[in-house]
Amino acid sequence: MYLVTVLGNLLIILAICSDSHLHTPMYFFLSNLSFTDICFTSTTVPKMLVNIHAHSKDISYIECLTQAYYCMVFVGIDVLLLTIMAYDRFAAICHPLNYIVIMNPRYCGLLVLISWLIICWVSLIHILLMKQLTFSKGTEIPRFFCEVAQLLKVASSDTLVNNIFMFVVAVVLGIFSVTGILFSYSQIVSSLMKMSSVSKYKALSTCGSHLCVVSLFYGTGLGVYLSSPVTHSPQKISISSVMYTVVTPMLNPFIYSLRNKDVKRALWRLLSRAGSCP
Repeated sequence: MYLVTVLGNLLIILAICSDSHLHTPMYFFLSNLSFTDICFTSTTVPKMLVNIHAHSKDISYIECLTQAYYCMVFVGIDVLLLTIMAYDRFAAICHPLNYIVIMNPRYCGLLVLISWLIICWVSLIHILLMKQLTFSKGTEIPRFFCEVAQLLKVASSDTLVNNIFMFVVAVVLGIFSVTGILFSYSQIVSSLMKMSSVSKYKALSTCGSHLCVVSLFYGTGLGVYLSSPVTHSPQKISISSVMYTVVTPMLNPFIYSLRNKDVKRALWRLLSRAGSCP
């Protein structure tokens, strides 16, 4: 599953970079999403595979904090990228004549850069606050990777400040993302009502893949965090974590390639060129 995730997302990135027809804002954001998915999965799965091979579940304190930091970064970037992609579809469908002006390359690059800066700094503050906490030796976490919420539960010292900061960040980021996506699609639906059947079908086809990815991302994410307080079975918690951290990034390239003719054509040309090389 890890190899499929890495190879699938890498093929999406290579196809977008190699095909000039895909040098548009939508595919620019998609390539960034694929890169983030590769990084997110690579933050957690390789360590898990090493532990399985070595028959050990140990992770050092520094490794754990490092893993927690990068998990926060890549999940946060995923959230913001999905929101930006919803805004991109809103601009393309609701303002088609001004789309090129609105989503110009400089603005698109700025959106991605600002997203990285915000999430990296917020995640760094999280880790600096966690550095103030104490943990007893042999502490166990009911996950196959180090997650901030789980680390706070097993800390030996007071975590009030950490929990407040985590709650505020989660609420602000969640409200911003969900509001942005809902607003974008409410405007898209409103515009679709005024379109002809042919134009409506074309517009829906460009939104379908994004809606599938958003549903999968938030559905599995909510499933993990809603199931944690209900079940106390480590096995069930681990399975729900795998769905969120491995299955979702693995399915994203399939969703975009199978539902998108442009991506399929670009992938075919890329594979054809690779097969014709001596």
